[in-house]
Amino acid sequence: MAIRVIVADDQEIVRTGLTMILDAQPDIEVVGEAGDGNRAVELARRLRPDVCLFDIRMPGVDGIEATRRLAGPAVADPLAVVVITTFDLDEYVYAALRAGARGFLLKDAGTALLTQAVRAAAAGDALIAPNIATRLLRAFADAGPAAPPAQPVDALTLREEEVLLAVARGRTNTEIAEELHISLSTVKTHIASLMVKLGVRNRVEIAMWAYQTDRVRPGRSA
Repeated sequence: MAIRVIVADDQEIVRTGLTMILDAQPDIEVVGEAGDGNRAVELARRLRPDVCLFDIRMPGVDGIEATRRLAGPAVADPLAVVVITTFDLDEYVYAALRAGARGFLLKDAGTALLTQAVRAAAAGDALIAPNIATRLLRAFADAGPAAPPAQPVDALTLREEEVLLAVARGRTNTEIAEELHISLSTVKTHIASLMVKLGVRNRVEIAMWAYQTDRVRPGRSA
């Protein structure tokens, strides 16, 4: 079945362009469009798409608040949200990830990266534009609470540590499986275990925890 997507951007020409790119993919279908955050949230709650693609700057409710309402910590059944923006600003990415976004792209990312981000979000993965990922993960970690990061409920296994580092470096499940020579289902099992042990909700938060605990440092080879 096709990945069902909602596109929200206050500029009609941008919405049209994104919709054309996504609808041209054989496995993606745009099922709704919105020009503001309120409409985007209403559509998302009604249609329950596989992925929401939101601009940050929109009238009324912006993309970050819309993300929080659909994917934030208080949401019992969160949707997958990818945030896309013109502005390469650390505070935007920090806010979007805190709000529950599974991806962050710049509007000049190109068709390949856009569709990859949508597919990753639909599959439970997360994708942040490679040209900003390391810097923004570092900024996210540095800007986090002053209190030490929570320790795992149970100690991580050696394999879980390996998967943790791979997630923090932006690897997809398929890439992790290939690198560690394990099955895709085993990768998913380890990631699910990491979420439980770390008390996090998604792989973006797994990556943040890795940075906050200095398991991955900016500048270290990926």
